[in-house]
Amino acid sequence: MKVVFWVALLGCVYSYAIYPALLKLVPPRRRPSDARGIESLLSVTLIIACRNEAARLRHKLDNALALDYPGIEILVASDASDDGSDDVVRGYAASGVRLVRSPERRGKEFAQGLAISAAKGEVLVFSDAGTDLPADSIRTMVENLADPGVGAVSSEDQFVSEDGRVAGEGAYVKYEMWLRRLESQRAGLVGMSGSFFGVRRSVLGEWNAAIPSDFACALHAVRAGTRAVADARVLGIYRDIKDPAKEFARKVRTALRGMTAVAVMREVLNPFRYGLFAFQVWGHKVMRWLVPWFMIPLLVTSLWLAHAHAIYAIVLAAQCAGYGAALLGQVVPASRKSAVVRLAYFFVQVNIALGQAGIQYLQGRRIVTWEPSAR
Repeated sequence: MKVVFWVALLGCVYSYAIYPALLKLVPPRRRPSDARGIESLLSVTLIIACRNEAARLRHKLDNALALDYPGIEILVASDASDDGSDDVVRGYAASGVRLVRSPERRGKEFAQGLAISAAKGEVLVFSDAGTDLPADSIRTMVENLADPGVGAVSSEDQFVSEDGRVAGEGAYVKYEMWLRRLESQRAGLVGMSGSFFGVRRSVLGEWNAAIPSDFACALHAVRAGTRAVADARVLGIYRDIKDPAKEFARKVRTALRGMTAVAVMREVLNPFRYGLFAFQVWGHKVMRWLVPWFMIPLLVTSLWLAHAHAIYAIVLAAQCAGYGAALLGQVVPASRKSAVVRLAYFFVQVNIALGQAGIQYLQGRRIVTWEPSAR
């Protein structure tokens, strides 16, 4: 029981604490001192993924046309939208916006693949219809490509509520962005922000529509001998989900798609081939997905061993307090205004979603098509 306890405890904390601590021990890469001015040399295509986005597509296209970067090609990749989205795009044809429509609904990545085939840019920038881009974001993103060792660049997420404040996931998102910076400065990002990222066209290999594009492009960069990086100056700003009940389903979908991607591209788990990058995939992805399966035996063994030593009793008390706070957050939503309750609630919710995604993956469920979350 003691062995199970310590293995479970290690499994629970590894991805969140031990893994980033180990990354900190790896010296960061230095950025070239001449990493400026390249934006005038690279052409850019902005690919906007769209599935029934008529309500907010005009705002997105106005935002895209206001970007401060010369000669951006703007393509809207429509996943067989049937709500008038395509007509909205056609209305911007005079501004140079082009529609690339999938003849049938086959998922975000399939539509993006069609747009890649139609794109002319040396740099392909991907964004979602619900994400606002600051005017200088593309220029700053491309600036990173002055480093020949950089093959892809990710934005950092910024959730905001209707009144402009950081939304409920704020603390967790900040942690994730911090972890991405650590990875970015070492072997590169394991996965980029799916709502806004860019990649050199020259590093893209065969496009697989079954794999999330943010993960696939990070791997394409590694395969090409480069890496994906994050830049805190490049922001993707999007609203919090209007219906919190749908947020859980989004987490399950995201995790399930990530598991599918790693299974398909499982070579990235081989440290003899990918070195530090493989270590990062294990630490950030695989060990994170296993946390819910460590939480269960940790609670059971803590209950069993609580009388044996103070350390077991302390760990049990911490778990009871955390689960109690999460339960309070579920039963009394207003209690989530407390940072402690909000974090406990979010942590438990995330791991329940990961557990459910793991079960669905083992049952053979796979997700290709997608419906954007209402924000």
